Amino acid sequence: MTINEYQKLAMTTLNPDLSPKDVLINGVMGLCGESGEVIDLVKKHLHQGHALDREKLIKELGDVCWYVAEIASALDTDLDTVMQKNIDKLRARYPEGFDTLRSQNRSEDCE
Repeated sequence: MTINEYQKLAMTTLNPDLSPKDVLINGVMGLCGESGEVIDLVKKHLHQGHALDREKLIKELGDVCWYVAEIASALDTDLDTVMQKNIDKLRARYPEGFDTLRSQNRSEDCE
């Protein structure tokens, strides 16, 4: 499955009663919530003695993906475009791969 196929399939489960503005708001709020669930699993593993529940973590990452797809859809763009723009930004920021000095002294045009 391609990332755009995922987005199209995932958005078949989007609430059709939401306005475009509400799709964006729901996406951002959902992304924050699901990201919190991801970090909570890692926190429990690192600081509370829980075994890392890989399967649950993978499922939560899927929920993160769903909300990212929703936000992209609200912006009327596809995930392939979002991902390509991110790679373009990273290549400009780190043309030779990650570099600590470049990270500490990033120019604003690579934000």
